[in-house]
Parts: sequence; C-alpha cells; structure tokens
Amino acid sequence: MSTTVRAAAKINLHLGVGAPREDGFHPLDTVYQAISLYDDVTVSDAGAESLSVAGTPQIDVTGVPTDASNIAVRALAEAPCGGPHHVQITKQIPVAGGMAGGSADGAAALLAHDRLHDLGQPDDVLLAQAARLGSDVPFSLVGGTARGRGRGEVVEPIVDHGTWWWVVVPAAVGLSTPEVYRHFDRLHPDAPAQPAEPTELLAALASGEPVRLARALHNDLQEPAIDLRPELGDLIALGEAEGALRGMVSGSGPTCVFLCDSQPGSIEVVTALSASYDVVLSAIGPVAGAHVVSTREAEWDLR
Repeated sequence: MSTTVRAAAKINLHLGVGAPREDGFHPLDTVYQAISLYDDVTVSDAGAESLSVAGTPQIDVTGVPTDASNIAVRALAEAPCGGPHHVQITKQIPVAGGMAGGSADGAAALLAHDRLHDLGQPDDVLLAQAARLGSDVPFSLVGGTARGRGRGEVVEPIVDHGTWWWVVVPAAVGLSTPEVYRHFDRLHPDAPAQPAEPTELLAALASGEPVRLARALHNDLQEPAIDLRPELGDLIALGEAEGALRGMVSGSGPTCVFLCDSQPGSIEVVTALSASYDVVLSAIGPVAGAHVVSTREAEWDLR
C-alpha cells in the first residue's frame, strides 16, 4: 500500500523576532499563510528503507538530502509502525527558499505514515510530533492562515476573509537561516525580549482588503537578509515598480514574494519579472494544510 499527502508552502505575513533566549532560540510572533505551491510525499510499504526526490523543470532538488537526515524520513520515527518504507518526494516548493518546503515534507510524511497504517492519532499528538521535527512543521499540518508563537511551533488559526494573490521569485542560491538570525542579532543587539505583535496585520486579514494587508506586511528578518544579499532589495523594488502592492523577503529568504491586487494584477507582475528572472511563480492563499490525495496498492518490481 501507499499513501500520498500534499502539503503547501508557507509565507510569513508578519515575522516579529525577539532577542535570543537562553536555549539559543529566538522568540517569534508570526502570521503564517499557506499558499498554492505544493510538495507531494508518498509513503509506501517497501522491501527496504529508501528515499527518492524529484523536482520540476523549475525546481532544482540538488540540495535536498536523500539519506536518513531528510526530515520526511525522520518523521516516520515519530510513530514507528510497519516498515520498511519507501518515501517519494515530488517538490514544487522552492528549495532552501524560506518557504518551509522541508517542513511541508515532514508534515506530509507524518500524516501519510499515520494514514497508511490506520493509526488514527489525534490532532494534538500529530502536532506534538510535528513540533519535535521543526518550528514550521506544525503549521504545515494546519495550513490556512495562523499565528505562530514560541519558536513558531505554537499555532493558532486566525480569521482571514481574503483571497490573496501572490507572485513568488525563488533565488538560484540559498541563504543560511542561522546566518540570517546571527546577522539580525548583530544588527539589533538591543532587540526586545518579546517580538512585536501583529495587531494591524490581523485586522487587515479580517478586512479582506489587499491594500490594507500590503501596508501591514512585516518581516524583521528582511533587513539582515537584504544586508547579506543586496540583490534581494533590488528585486523587491522592481516588483513593486511593476505593479505589486508590496514585496518582501519570505521568512529568512532568499525567496521574495509579492502581494498583488487581483489575479490579472499578478499575471502582469509575473510577465514583467519573467523578463529578468528565470523562475517566477504565481500562487493564491490561504490554502489547506497537509491532506491525503491518494491511497492505493503499491506496485513494486521485485525482479
């Protein structure tokens, strides 16, 4: 048997960062949104433990680990059952782009394994397993639009009355998340212990008004990301000049996202940016969290 689960990319509409805690983690107050770029993860009964990763013509998967360090493989150990397993990941989420593609894979593998073996674990158990895998993994299970606190792993769905049109521009070269946080600390040695709350952004989401949301978007990691990679600032300026309501670095970068006023507006921005950038994607949000898309008998060549 095999079960395939689809999980979405995330963007941070608000990312407030506090000073590092004693355990080294930064307290976060963030608003996540799942958007319509997806990875599919298939977990199958197999003759031996194995993992394969495939991309699309636009998504290079060279940097994705294909051994036991992959988060999708580690997810199977959270509720050991059956096995050995084969894990197949098909990626459409930009790799190392600040869009939680790895977290999506971990969440998808957790859910696929649970459904494959009819474990029926409660949501709170799956969310606890997800939090052990990484800060963004719980949101990848929940999807939609949600507020994350703690390290981002304490997730609460929030009111969102909009359908939001996004343009996504990945970078050819990744940007180290730990280095972006370290640079944030260098730039803000007196950062407050608790990050800024997303009061205006929550109101903008509830209003469903794109211009109001554009004004409220915020990312404390954008400054250090652009300081490390100035070309990201150039990209944001270009996208806004071509009609986007607002551009910003996604999470710790280096992917940049642009909020547009409508589907036709997003098409115009995609067309304009495609003249200068190899990969320009469009997406809508919010979309559902990790969900099963197929269950079937696995077909194995045993020759």
